[in-house]
Formats: sequence, structure tokens, C-alpha cells
Amino acid sequence: MNARHLAPGELYRDSAVVLRTYKLRESDRIVVLMTKSHGKVRAVAKGVRRTTSKFGSRLEPMSHAEVLLRKGRELDLINQVDTIDSISPMLSSLERAAQGMAVVEAVDQLSLEGESDERLYTMLVGVLRTIGEHPSPLNVAAFFWKVLAVAGVEPVLESCVRCDESIEDGVELVAFDLDQGGALCRSCRSGVAVSSDALEAMREILGGRLRQALAREESPVTGEVTALATRALEHHIERRLRSLRSF
Repeated sequence: MNARHLAPGELYRDSAVVLRTYKLRESDRIVVLMTKSHGKVRAVAKGVRRTTSKFGSRLEPMSHAEVLLRKGRELDLINQVDTIDSISPMLSSLERAAQGMAVVEAVDQLSLEGESDERLYTMLVGVLRTIGEHPSPLNVAAFFWKVLAVAGVEPVLESCVRCDESIEDGVELVAFDLDQGGALCRSCRSGVAVSSDALEAMREILGGRLRQALAREESPVTGEVTALATRALEHHIERRLRSLRSF
């Protein structure tokens, strides 16, 4: 859905998560925001790199804040920042920071400038809060699978995507093929091998048992699910996610 058209110079207020920042001139930064009502926004934060800046620390990647912006012709201008959720929990461990950076990079790739996507914004805020409270090894994978499901590319996990034989009828699913869109039986297998435990964890994530999935301890199964989720999202956006190369 398109956000309401704003005239240059018009002020507007929104809640936002900082996706990334990069330098502009000597003391400024360009801040990429995922906003609740205006989609992805690129805005200038003047003087934010100075040690005397009033809101520099509130505009770090993963920060969640209410922002007052002035609409520009090319880049908007950040006038005010008020923290909604402290970034401190995300920086309390390398695991939390790595998970948080993975999900904000994914949203940066999934979102479009000026295209309102309140659902994606809400999902991002939710997963960042979850990571801050409990860095489950499946936080990132769960977010990726749920985002893909919302985008209409939820994988087929209950039956063979090619012959339609169901696990309820005793068929064993042994492979997963991104091009086919889900799991495959032994007779139809293509793509990569997948364990029954990994498929069950994915069913938990997508079948209303998320809490059960996130309670899993780190194991080869959680690694398998995360690797599949990463490949599936990269396949969907048609590019690699840099933050996940060391994740």
C-alpha cells in the first residue's frame, strides 16, 4: 500500500527501526529506516557523528524509535528521535547482535522505499524484542520462514510437493527443493537432503507452535533449519545476505 503523499518541507511523525546507516560529509549520516506507516525511508541525521549529538546513539542499526522527519526532495531530514525500545539488550551478547543484524538486513532487502508495509514492520519489531529477551538459535530462521509465508511462498511440508503423497499416509519426506517449493519423498527427491527433525521444526514454526520451536536448544537440527531458511530467503530476494556469512 502506498503511503500518503507528502509535499517537500512537510513534517511527519512515525515509529521506525533503523536498518543501516552510512556516512555523509564530515559529521552527518544517512539513516535507512523501516517505518510503520511510510515503508522504507532514507533520511539525513545532521551532526549525528559528533560526540555532542543529542540523538546519535538512538540511531544505531536495530534501534527502535519514534522519529519526527521533514520530507525532502530526495532525502528526508530527521528532526527529532525518541527511543521506544532500548538497543542495550541487542548489544549484550554477540549472539543477540548477530541475530538482530541478520533480520534488519533481511528487511532492508525485502522492503521498498515509500511502500507502506505495516505487517513487515510489526514482524521486525516483534522479532527484535524476542531476540533481546531470548536469543533462541531459531529466532532468525523463524522470522525468515514467516516472512516468506506472508509473501505467499510458504513451503509445502506435510506432503511431497511433486507427487502429493502425504506424511499422514506414511510417506517419508527426505529432501527439500527451493525451486519445487517444499519437501519431497524418496521417489521424487531433488534439491538437498533434509532430516525429519528439521521438517518437524519448520512445521512448528509455520503451524502455530512457534514457542515450542524457539525452546529448542542449539543442535545440528537448528543449524539445518537456519541454513534452509537462509537459502530460501536468498532465493526469494535473489541475492546473498552479507550478515549471515559468519552467522
